Amino acid sequence: MEILQKYFADFTPRQNEQFKNLLPIYTEWNAKINVISRKDMDHFYLHHVLHSLSIAAQFEFNAGDEVMDLGCGGGFPGVPLAIFFPDVEFYLVDSIRKKLTVVEEVCNTLDIRNVTVSHTRVEDIKHRKFDTVVSRAVAPLGNLWRWSRPLLKKKSSPHNGLICLKGGDLAQEIMESGCKPYIWELEQFFHEPYFQHKFMLHQPA
Repeated sequence: MEILQKYFADFTPRQNEQFKNLLPIYTEWNAKINVISRKDMDHFYLHHVLHSLSIAAQFEFNAGDEVMDLGCGGGFPGVPLAIFFPDVEFYLVDSIRKKLTVVEEVCNTLDIRNVTVSHTRVEDIKHRKFDTVVSRAVAPLGNLWRWSRPLLKKKSSPHNGLICLKGGDLAQEIMESGCKPYIWELEQFFHEPYFQHKFMLHQPA
């Protein structure tokens, strides 16, 4: 929890309480349904929560925005972002039902009211549009963009489009995607060794 407060100093008391209680509730549910590797639980706030909040370090979502977390897994980056932006609606999508069970239980326990989960494949989502699609280490950029593009509203806001968190050498992946994303090194936000060779990409709609 201290690592969050090192970089974000203005949480409300409610946000502090929710972030503080993420670890025990995830520890409890991860023992039943494994959504986070056991060794990663020792670095839960650094590897999962702070990593998710790198999006908040660069982008300011607006009240009433609709954000989809594509392939949310156990709820990252969607759940930490929902705590950070309580006036934004988050739609967390995954094709594996048991992972969404964890997300639902976490949100119910911590009274996170701005999250809706959907057990579906992103290709099957119809008649919905979002201001932003976020994703964390789910699929190659080309696939993410192909899935996201039909679901994005056309707006002029700085965060409209696809925002994804990735690691490693992305040159080939970006070239093959046909996209021309903006790229940030996460080390410029968080001065921790863990964030070396980790990036945030934004492909505007």
